[in-house]
Amino acid sequence: MGAKTFEQILSDLKQKKFAPVYFLSGDESYFIDMISDYIQEHVLNESEKTFNQTVLYGKDTDALTVMNAAKRFPMMASQQVVIVKEAQELKDFENLVHYVENPLKSTLLVINYKYKKADKRKKVFKSLIKNSVFLEAKKLYDNEVPSWITGYLSSKNYSIEPKASAMLLEFLGSDLAKISNELDKLIISLGENEKTITPVLIERNIGISKDYNNFELQNAIGKRDVVKANRIINYFADNQKNHPLVLTINILFAFFSRVLIYYWIKDKSRDNLAEQLGVRPFFVKDYVEAARNFNANKVIEIISLLREYDLKSKGYKGTMIEPGDLLKELIFKILH
Repeated sequence: MGAKTFEQILSDLKQKKFAPVYFLSGDESYFIDMISDYIQEHVLNESEKTFNQTVLYGKDTDALTVMNAAKRFPMMASQQVVIVKEAQELKDFENLVHYVENPLKSTLLVINYKYKKADKRKKVFKSLIKNSVFLEAKKLYDNEVPSWITGYLSSKNYSIEPKASAMLLEFLGSDLAKISNELDKLIISLGENEKTITPVLIERNIGISKDYNNFELQNAIGKRDVVKANRIINYFADNQKNHPLVLTINILFAFFSRVLIYYWIKDKSRDNLAEQLGVRPFFVKDYVEAARNFNANKVIEIISLLREYDLKSKGYKGTMIEPGDLLKELIFKILH
């Protein structure tokens, strides 16, 4: 009992090491859903589920109903499963403490408590953390998502090119449910003997341009490739809905913030730079090249410009310039 990682919980379940109570909480619903769905699909066989599997929803039930369901003994099975989805909507959630402190060993009570942190000062949460298998599912940082993508595909015997991974992150953000869904679609679209997801495959199947995206703009600016950068921002200006200015500014801000950090890292070996900058080793060369093309003072000036244009893009002081024109103005000042 007690806190466990997503991987530990899933491993235990696959080995049929079951616990009476699972408390799955946090902001990253993907991990909560994966565990909950695994229990729902695999703990009982189809014939056992009819009488021994109950799914309740927090907004449509109460603690007494949950506890009564959990206290039933299984029929013609060794376990029963009770899953409470959206348990954060349960108005009298605190009353579950009466069951959690003395659960029935033949029941797997799964409590999905999404998008909220457990208030560990309250008695019910103290009891849940002590007496259940407890997961606190946290959102991944953007720089952690590429490794997660690699691991997800590796578990299915597939791989992905780093640029393709960066394109997915830019387009989908850190929403793991959306990313996993798109990855599954991409796997299906691969040829019989193909095992690697490429930028071309993503462009063909998802509609993200492999040539006109923030990743390519970032690289063009880092190389001070004026022609390529202008070609991309002109495309962005004509397709503002798919390329919002605020996202481009945020990505460039993160990029140049790392370039600034680069100057103060003493050990400039590739692996150390990757660790210190929080990027995959493949991308280190982009920061090394940008640092060669922009000195520290210029990088500080660029970061200041990005802050200024972020405010302008949000209408600060009545700015009424079109986003596409703001972007062109910003990139000109960065490159000159």
